[in-house]
Amino acid sequence: MPGTGRCTGLVSVLLLILFWVTPAPAQTTGDIIRDIRVEGNQRVEAETVESYLEVRRGDPFDPKRLDDSLRSLFATGLFDDVSIERQGDILVVRVVENPIINRVAFEGNKRISDEELEAEVRLRPRTVYSRAAVQNAVERILELYRRNGRYAATVEPKIIELDQNRVDLVFEIKEGPLTKVCGIAFIGNTKYADSTLRGVIRTVESAWYRFFTSDDTYDPDRVEFDKELLRRFYQARGYAEFKVLSAVAELTPDGRCFYITFTVEEGPRYRFGRITVDSRLKDLDPDQLRSFVSTEEGDIYNADEIENTVQALTDEVGKLGYAFARIEPVQNLDRENRTVDVTYRIDQGPRVYVERIDIKGNVRTLDSVIRREFRLAEGDPFNTVLLRRSIQRVRNLGFFEKVDVRTRQGSAPDRIIVDVEVAEKSTGSLSFGAGFSTADGPLADIRLSEDNLLGRGQALLLSLTVSARRRRIEFSFTEPYFLERELAAGIDLAHTQSDFQSESSFDETVTRGRLRASYDLTEYLRHSVRYSIKNSDIRNVDNDASQFIKDEEGERLTSSVGQTFTYDRRDTRFLPSEGYVIRLDQDIAGLLGDNRYLRQELKANFYYSLMPDVVLNLGGSAGYVFGFGGEDVHLADRFFLGGSTFRGFAAAGIGPRDTDTNDALGGNLYYVGTAEIRFPLGLPKEIRMFGRAFVDAGTLTDIDVSGPSLEDSGNIRVSAGVGLSWLSPLGPLAIDLAQALVKDDEDDTETFRLSFGTRF
Repeated sequence: MPGTGRCTGLVSVLLLILFWVTPAPAQTTGDIIRDIRVEGNQRVEAETVESYLEVRRGDPFDPKRLDDSLRSLFATGLFDDVSIERQGDILVVRVVENPIINRVAFEGNKRISDEELEAEVRLRPRTVYSRAAVQNAVERILELYRRNGRYAATVEPKIIELDQNRVDLVFEIKEGPLTKVCGIAFIGNTKYADSTLRGVIRTVESAWYRFFTSDDTYDPDRVEFDKELLRRFYQARGYAEFKVLSAVAELTPDGRCFYITFTVEEGPRYRFGRITVDSRLKDLDPDQLRSFVSTEEGDIYNADEIENTVQALTDEVGKLGYAFARIEPVQNLDRENRTVDVTYRIDQGPRVYVERIDIKGNVRTLDSVIRREFRLAEGDPFNTVLLRRSIQRVRNLGFFEKVDVRTRQGSAPDRIIVDVEVAEKSTGSLSFGAGFSTADGPLADIRLSEDNLLGRGQALLLSLTVSARRRRIEFSFTEPYFLERELAAGIDLAHTQSDFQSESSFDETVTRGRLRASYDLTEYLRHSVRYSIKNSDIRNVDNDASQFIKDEEGERLTSSVGQTFTYDRRDTRFLPSEGYVIRLDQDIAGLLGDNRYLRQELKANFYYSLMPDVVLNLGGSAGYVFGFGGEDVHLADRFFLGGSTFRGFAAAGIGPRDTDTNDALGGNLYYVGTAEIRFPLGLPKEIRMFGRAFVDAGTLTDIDVSGPSLEDSGNIRVSAGVGLSWLSPLGPLAIDLAQALVKDDEDDTETFRLSFGTRF
């Protein structure tokens, strides 16, 4: 029916209007958080707990936000347990607070001090205890023991509960033995035997005699360094594609031993191909640098020679005024012909300046002592040549076990920061010594020395030596930077009593004082000046002594001034393997005192590395002294030769001599040449023992006195021999076996010579 349809539509419209105008029913009060109650808190305020919640009063009970609140409270580390529950329209948060650490203690640690462990665990009294923090501390302690070679160490934390929710935290440590390296093996090596490669790397297998080294304990960082040593060894012998594929260290189940296996890929052997120098710097002719290239076409490929050439070219280009030059060796391998073409490309590097020099690790040594050795200053153009020289100078101080220098980006692209990290070593000692030498017999001494007094680089020495033939007391002090200038100043005082009865039938007492100063003329040339005053007393002359000796009996005062020029280009002052050193000494006496003479001595030593650890030393020395103003050169001022200065001959064994009494008289002129090879003995390097083979040739002649019994042939003498040197932890030992090949009948020879000193 038509009327029915209209009624239905009207009802629908009315219902729709009613739906839009009728408000939605309000939420029930039970769905809203009306209050939050915190329970179980003792130290932490309720407001602090609420601040970590993701919900607030008036918010709905949202399960997701409540879960986030639970995680947030646990993440604070303040609570051992947390629970959240709903009680009507109240949110109840129950917490169990973590206790407060009252004390941290260590038990069972002998090899590592409490102070080192405390710094490692980073747990302190009055901080909040948590299981996660303690577990982290345990891992850090174990890692510290691993770095010290003790992989069998165990750590068990113990909790002692106290009142007021406090705990004592005790780490019970079982250090275990040192984890030694029991075996080192190589896989893939066909050109060199395992024994040869073991001598290349620093890590060594454990042995009974290795009680003075830690290189037989496992150290992952050392193994990484060993991989680099292997790479250098092979690439210095032609194997340009050598690789260390892996280095696997396996620990035995008892935790006492590691077995290390290096897997290598040697590859073919290469030779140098075409060698060129490509200069992209204006006005720099590459031909003038050709003489500094040590790599030659056809030679066995040697990565060390490439590095040496880059170093030499860098030094020379820097001297020519190109401070920002960059030299890159571009290598091209021809695998078919097995050659390596090398182009030394010289480009203009970026202009970089030293922004800052940061020094770390010097606990005792003042920063200024290190900074004054640097040839770079803040604000200077950065120069790698000067940086290397600076590192060498800091190491030559002898104050540090380690000197590491790194560079990093500064505050701007053209700024660089130089980081210097040093590890100090002991520079002072109070020692008591005993020893024996064929020259002086049994000896004992007391020595107080400090090479870095008060961290200022000053040197102090006070010693007393007593032997069968000599007594000496000595005092010395050196200020290396006098008046804050590059001027070293010092004073020396000494009193010596010597027995020369076996050589020349007299005793001598010498009291000496000296003032000295030295400074650098150039980077490698040093000049020193000195004033000395000496009183020499020749006494106890034997009744059967030479008349020439009797004429010298009595006291003489010598006042002299002198200078020394030293040009030093050695790679290191101790056991050098490359470079040379030349020294000229000149002294003139006569301003005061009884003696008037001019003395000059020239000494030179050249060092050549024939192969690793095999060094050739060619040395020479000569001296001449003559009197003036009507004065002769007296006995105490002449040269004597023999013993350690001319092996194969006894002390004062050659030169002018009274044939009636066989007394040595000394001479005014001498010259000696030496050729010596220092070589390893195949023993482990840590024993620090090496062999020597040598030839000495020279003479001592010329004397102001004359007489029928005086013998002074001036003939050349020659000796040859072998020696053994041991730098033992208790002192140096040297043994020489020498034979006089060319000598005069009156000379006093010596086949065996031993010098040995111990310090404890």
